[in-house]
Amino acid sequence: MKLDVCLEMVFTNLPYDQRIAKIAASGFDCVEFWFHDGTFNGADCAGGAKDAKTLKRACAAAGVSINNMVVNSPDGSLGGALTRAEDRTKYLARLEEVMAFAKACGCRQAITCTGNLQPGLSRNQMRRNVEQTLAQAAALAAKHNFVLFLECLNTRTDHFNYFLDSSAEGAAIVRAINSPNLRLLYDVYHMQIMEGSVISTIEENLDVIGHFHSAGVPGRHELMDGELNYRDIVRRIEAAGYTGAFGLEYTPAIADHARSLRQTRQYLMK
Repeated sequence: MKLDVCLEMVFTNLPYDQRIAKIAASGFDCVEFWFHDGTFNGADCAGGAKDAKTLKRACAAAGVSINNMVVNSPDGSLGGALTRAEDRTKYLARLEEVMAFAKACGCRQAITCTGNLQPGLSRNQMRRNVEQTLAQAAALAAKHNFVLFLECLNTRTDHFNYFLDSSAEGAAIVRAINSPNLRLLYDVYHMQIMEGSVISTIEENLDVIGHFHSAGVPGRHELMDGELNYRDIVRRIEAAGYTGAFGLEYTPAIADHARSLRQTRQYLMK
């Protein structure tokens, strides 16, 4: 199982392409990022749009691959919300744009978010909207040999009005769509906050999980700090036969981000 680093969360004082070399020097050969038209600078995504050729060149120079990017924002303000039928056309157009950018920089996977709860709609109506849009999105992804990861987030600490805060519901949606081009993103940080029972939940749903995210709980800092035994979680995921990427998406508490990444890698690989 390979480890990948979300380049949005580390070395945030540097341009996105320079972060790639720093991540590689810290011992990693795989990255992911959020939006192609914005870069997180430690406060917001106003750090500037990314250029596909620049990304591809920086990765080639550092010997790094790109595992995935992100289609839309969690609340749906960027790219549309799956919970809103009215956003379907906008979302699918955004997906086309993202897939074109991904192909240009050497990436074949992207995360998709559901958007927030919608006033005036029942949960069943929103679920139906999500599934109908994802069915079209998966069919579109299939035409481009592309894979989408549906992400569940916590609604207690970080994303208060987000629709999909249950891994069971996320897995049920993926199974309902029944497409190899749509998988579940299991974020250990978010689901520990919402549910606990991380290892058993992962083992029960590994057939639909395509990607993992991780961070320490509480605080979203280094994986070796907090209430989770990430070393054992990683071992159990590998033993279950998972061969995809395990994404590090944490905010370093250690001021030296290179040291933080090295220590995290050493901790996980023991």
